[in-house]
Amino acid sequence: MDKQRDFVLRTIEERGVKFVRLWFTDVIGTLKSVAIAPAEVEGAFAEGIGFDGSAIEGLTRTFESDLLAQPDPSTFQILPWRGDVDPTARMFCDLTTPDGRPAVSDPRHVLRRALAKAADAGFTFYTHPEIEFYLLKSSQFGPEGPVPVDNAGYFDNVPGGTAHDFRRSSVRMLEDLGISVEYSHHEGGPGQNEIDLRYADALSTADNIMTFRTVVKEVAIEEGVYATFMPKPLSDEPGSGMHTHMSLFEGDVNAFYEAGAEYQLSLTGRRFIAGLLRHANEIAAVTNQFVNSYKRLWSGGEAPSFVTWGHNNRSALVRVPMYKPNKGQSTRVEYRALDSAANPYLAYALMLAAGLKGIEEEYELPPEAEDNVWSLSDAERRALGYAPLPASLDHALEYMEESELVAETLGEQVFNYVLLNKRKEWEAYRGQVTPFELKSNLGLL
Repeated sequence: MDKQRDFVLRTIEERGVKFVRLWFTDVIGTLKSVAIAPAEVEGAFAEGIGFDGSAIEGLTRTFESDLLAQPDPSTFQILPWRGDVDPTARMFCDLTTPDGRPAVSDPRHVLRRALAKAADAGFTFYTHPEIEFYLLKSSQFGPEGPVPVDNAGYFDNVPGGTAHDFRRSSVRMLEDLGISVEYSHHEGGPGQNEIDLRYADALSTADNIMTFRTVVKEVAIEEGVYATFMPKPLSDEPGSGMHTHMSLFEGDVNAFYEAGAEYQLSLTGRRFIAGLLRHANEIAAVTNQFVNSYKRLWSGGEAPSFVTWGHNNRSALVRVPMYKPNKGQSTRVEYRALDSAANPYLAYALMLAAGLKGIEEEYELPPEAEDNVWSLSDAERRALGYAPLPASLDHALEYMEESELVAETLGEQVFNYVLLNKRKEWEAYRGQVTPFELKSNLGLL
């Protein structure tokens, strides 16, 4: 840690950094930032930077509002979009109370706690997200809704298109920030894009996702367009997911791999999937935390609607991707419900906790879904035991409220705040009279 701190202080001096932004997230996953002068960085390492936690939704109760932001020197990076004029850097922070204890409401701490539990069982948790988002001409919209920047489709090559320049600039900027990109391409919806980050430990991935969202927003501004991670901004087009590939390693050994097993998937991997399936509805209010999230889950377009698993079955909630011959390290599972607007720290903590519960309790994996789950009738799905995911945020909150797993993983304060915040969102939504109702009912009734 001292070496990392020395490196940060030396780099600040050598690169002429004028501002250092300290980043952290609130419980809903909104990035927060406070800028300090270079002269303050050494003191921030030693003592943290104090702030009023009650001003940040969900972080403290008013009567315990003092918090400290403790910069993590391993996350130091120069922000490339700031250029050479007043060079600016950033570090992610862990939040603590004035007496040095981790703040129980810090999402980064929630994930650290879940990772520590996995480490106690001998596991390291790796994740690889595929992040989808829409590029729109503007954040403003008329009666027809938002306007995408193009009408291209999946993997389309659009000569001279905005998306080309956008993806190239974004990938270059992410690489400059030390974030490795595996793929980038146009997705299925008009103006929809996907950029996949390379495998990393889950805490690094969550930090990278928060940085990714900021980079994408900044590049969009430079290109004169608007980027949104809203799960379903266009009614008749696919939603934006954040399919995440996951694996557990024991040292250098992939705990999900077993040579000769079906799909090369070990018993540990099968029980991990069983845990994800059994607890999927309980964690949905975090993996899919907005009213709009359920428009994505229940509108087709390759979003999962039922609690199933399958091998290379893109209609399943959990997919076991095709095994690469002689590459045992590549065996993994993909969780497909998660959307691009989730708080990655809390979502990954819960997905890990659900999988670990399956391993600890030796859950039995149900039979796989071999059919296209969407093409089956309700009666056929019932006969096969395919339970639906929650149909609405309200439905998801009912599951979450009763979940010991979620309460234990998030901790009492975060658990209660998410419930409170999301209940308010649902109540506000429930009272709305929508254009659909006016169009359907006003002239008829």
